Amino acid sequence: MKIIGLISGTSIDGIDTALVEISGAGFDIEVSLLAAATYPYPDQLREKILAVCSGALLTLEQLAALDDGIAYQFAQAALRIQADHLSAELIGSHGQTVYHRPPQPPQSDLPEGMNGELAALSLGYSLQLGRGALIAQLTGMPTISNFRAADIAVGGQGAPLVPAVDACLLSHPNHCRCVQNLGGIGNLTYLPAWDRANPAADTPKIIGWDTGPGNVLLDLAVRHFSDGRLAYDYNGDWASQGEPCGPLVNQWLQHPFFQQPPPKSTGRELFGQDYLQQCLREAKPYELSPADCLATLTELTAASIAQNYQAFLPQPPTQVFLCGGGSQNLYLRRRLQHLLAPISVSTTDDQGVSSNYKEAIAFAILAFWRRQGTPANLPSVTGARKAVMLGEIYQAQ
Repeated sequence: MKIIGLISGTSIDGIDTALVEISGAGFDIEVSLLAAATYPYPDQLREKILAVCSGALLTLEQLAALDDGIAYQFAQAALRIQADHLSAELIGSHGQTVYHRPPQPPQSDLPEGMNGELAALSLGYSLQLGRGALIAQLTGMPTISNFRAADIAVGGQGAPLVPAVDACLLSHPNHCRCVQNLGGIGNLTYLPAWDRANPAADTPKIIGWDTGPGNVLLDLAVRHFSDGRLAYDYNGDWASQGEPCGPLVNQWLQHPFFQQPPPKSTGRELFGQDYLQQCLREAKPYELSPADCLATLTELTAASIAQNYQAFLPQPPTQVFLCGGGSQNLYLRRRLQHLLAPISVSTTDDQGVSSNYKEAIAFAILAFWRRQGTPANLPSVTGARKAVMLGEIYQAQ
């Protein structure tokens, strides 16, 4: 099948779009990337999304308009990627996350009359805008969306959902690997050695979780220090001119999320504008320059990832492969290489998987599995009680 994968991540820097061809079944699949592009949001729409993710209030009418506006842009991305290529048969759309709440600890003081089992479960909640029904109508193609809901309904975090795809694309028969995504939020997939081409090889216990901030604090800080003129720090050049403040990094690493064992997930609700302002307030006594602040936030990102590896992995990987927008930040990559040494750090491009479009490719594969009726969440990653099929199917009428 030829399938389009669509996602706009926590960085909200545009709609990553991948047209892929997939054959096979289950984990035994072959995937070819036929075309890929990122289509930026119109400025006004992007600013609205950023405001909502920072806690701006919306009426229901405004929420509906934003949902439709995002769906329209996603549909246009799907149509544009096909302009010079063969038509696709299916769309897998992650949508735009605007709110994510992980599952809460069980409640000890349940209201009288409530079903104890349901109330104690304290399910998570995750909202992705860009409704699949409208994308299907605008493109004329069946569309699968709302991938997180089914995992959350069985007690999972709803994230990360990509580790099963990582296992298919990046496992090695002899090497233990980590795939580290550096989107707005960072997340890892731990891949024990596994030869998926060997039918007798048992599927390993794949684990993964959100590690904390990826690009989100860096992008917000760049916008702050440039008065909105810059959206991100190209190659990490600005941060590379500064010196990280060690005491601040050590202080910030005490954040409860970094100490929390997996499964765990997070978003801008925890590491967003409010957290950045807290960091800037705490940095004032050190009289840091903007470059020093960016270097310190970069160090927090790298150090929090390294801390997660040291604290929660069953054993160190021999290789780490980076993907997502942050994999292009050369300064961040150097700091990760330093903190993870002697582990080899490179990008998924070295394994033939686009580091810029791996997430979009992943949602094309997740749509493929949904169409086949294949459960695609990994309970060992999300904490769900069982494996379930992910995504809701919308047909073009």
